[in-house]
Amino acid sequence: MLIEPLPIEGAWVMTPRIHGDERGAFLEWFKDPTFAEAVGQRLDLKQANCSISARGVLRGIHFADVPPSQAKYVTCVKGAVLDVIVDIRVGSPTFGQWTSVLLDDHERKAVYLSEGLGHGFCAQQDGSTVVYLCSEPYSPEREHEVHPLDPAIGIDWGPAGADPKLSAKDAAAPTLADAAAAGRLPTWEACLAYRTSLRVT
Repeated sequence: MLIEPLPIEGAWVMTPRIHGDERGAFLEWFKDPTFAEAVGQRLDLKQANCSISARGVLRGIHFADVPPSQAKYVTCVKGAVLDVIVDIRVGSPTFGQWTSVLLDDHERKAVYLSEGLGHGFCAQQDGSTVVYLCSEPYSPEREHEVHPLDPAIGIDWGPAGADPKLSAKDAAAPTLADAAAAGRLPTWEACLAYRTSLRVT
């Protein structure tokens, strides 16, 4: 497996080696020792999720309070999604910037986003199925949103994002500036300090 850092600190893309023949294919989509060596910390699995979406469904941008936040390891096992990571950490050198990776059932890449980053995806095909491993269980009182169509962030959600389908909660989410003004966003310092406490020694 090839693990490469993304332009936003604390995020990586994983490209697996796929073994295929006339019977089908096999791949390792997560391997703890390889992951820990590349990222510098282990993924302490607390919850696994599966999300199935019609084309144009946009989920996010979601994040959780730090600490402990919720690190995520995400892949698409059917269809295709444009997966987006947003730096919402106040004080970060790349605050307000985003990066994206196409996750699909062909290349079968995965992304990892560490604690304190914002996350969302837009389904590019009907029935797109995303599975992700989480470092913490879902806790509604710690979960927050930033509007995925905030023009100040300016995310290009791909061809299927021209007419996005949002949940009522995501549609009512504040802009990044409003979330920052309300004190909802994590800070760069808090995220780095928490991740340092999790580092492999």
